Amino acid sequence: MIVKRQIYYDRIKTFIDKPIIKIITGMRRVGKSYFLKQIISELISSEIDKSQIIFIDKEDIRFDSIQNYKQLNEYIESNYSSINGKKYLFIDEVQEIEQWEKLIVSLNKSEKYDIYLSGSNAQLLSSELATLIAGRYIEINIYPLSFSEFIEFQGENFVSYQNSFELYIRYGGLPGIFHLEQTDETVFQYLNGIYSSILVKDIIARYRIRNVSLLEKILNFILDNIGNLLTANNIAKYLKSQKNVIYSDTIQNYLNYFLKTYIVHKVQRYDIKGKKLLEINEKYYVNDLGLRHSILQFRNDDIAQILENIVYMELLVRGYKVNVGNHAGKEIDFIATKQNEKIYIQVSYLLASEKTIEREFTPLLKIEDNYPKFVLSMDTNIIANDNKGIKRINIIDFLIDSVR
Repeated sequence: MIVKRQIYYDRIKTFIDKPIIKIITGMRRVGKSYFLKQIISELISSEIDKSQIIFIDKEDIRFDSIQNYKQLNEYIESNYSSINGKKYLFIDEVQEIEQWEKLIVSLNKSEKYDIYLSGSNAQLLSSELATLIAGRYIEINIYPLSFSEFIEFQGENFVSYQNSFELYIRYGGLPGIFHLEQTDETVFQYLNGIYSSILVKDIIARYRIRNVSLLEKILNFILDNIGNLLTANNIAKYLKSQKNVIYSDTIQNYLNYFLKTYIVHKVQRYDIKGKKLLEINEKYYVNDLGLRHSILQFRNDDIAQILENIVYMELLVRGYKVNVGNHAGKEIDFIATKQNEKIYIQVSYLLASEKTIEREFTPLLKIEDNYPKFVLSMDTNIIANDNKGIKRINIIDFLIDSVR
C-alpha cells in the first residue's frame, strides 16, 4: 500500500505534462521513490498507458549498466523509441549517472518527454546544471513525515495523539519504520543502518574522506547541539579539548557535506531591527530525530531541543523559509516566511513559571509589526490562548492544525 504524500503532490501536480523538469530532492529514505510511484499511479489513473512510463531506479541492480548519460540514452532509445505519444521519464537517484544533465536537457528540449528526477545530494542543483536548465525546472524537497503524516501512516494502529507523539519524538518520521516492530532495538538498528549508508555513500565515498572518525565526531557534536548557536571555530575548540586538532576550514567543508546530504539543516540568524542576515552563529537541526536518537540514544533531558527541532521541520514541510530571529539581543526561535506571509514562533517545553513566561513572551512583545506571533508548548491547561496578540498553542494542536 502506498500512503500518499498529498502535500507534495499538491505542489507538483500543476507542473505535470508541462515542459518543466521536476526535481525531487531529499535525504535517503525519506520516501522519494514512493513519491515518484505516487505520481506514476496518478498518471495511470488519468489513462496514461503504462508503456509510456520509463522508470529507472539507480539503487536497483537491474540498472547498474547505466553509468553515464550515453548509456542512459542507449537504454531509452533501445527500449522506448517505438512508443507513440509523450513519454514520462522517472529516474530515482539520478546523481549516480555521470553527466546525466546533458541528456536530460536534450530530452526536455524535444518536448517528447515529461521528466521527473530524484536525488539525495544538493549538488543535484549545482551551478552547472542550473545554467543548463535555468528557468526550466522546479525543485520539490521531500522531508521525513510530518506528525500529521505520521498519524496517517499509523492507520489502524493509531491509539491517541499523545501516544503517537511519544513515538514520533522517539523514532522520527522515516516511512520505513512502519514496516518494523515498534521497539527501540528494532527501529534504532534500522535507523543506524540508514545513518551509516548516508555517511559511507553520500559523504565518505563521494568526497574521499580519510579521517572517518573525525568526521563522525563532528556530526555527533552537531546532533548533540541541535538548536544551539554554533560556528566552525567553537566546534574546533571542542575537538581540541578532546585532543583532536583540525582547522576551521576543514570543519566548514565537513559541515557543507552534511548539508548537501540533507542529514542536517543550517538556519541563519536574522536581525529583525536591522533587517539583515547575520553572518555568524548559525543553528543546526537534524532532518530526522530518529537518526539522532539511533546514534546518541533518546534522552528525556533533551526534550526542549527535540520539540524545537520538530517545529522547525514542520515549518519546512509547510513550505516556509525559516530563520532564527534576533531583536535587540533577544532571540526569537523562528521567523517563518512564505510569499507575503510571516509568522514568529517561540517554542518551550512547559510554561511552568513566570520567569519562563517572561523569557518566551518578552522578545515577541518587542516586535513592532502586526504579523502573527505564537508561543508553542506542551501545556495542556491553556485557558487564555491570546496574550497581547500572542497566541498560546499546544504543540500537538499546532502540528495537527491547519495553520498552513
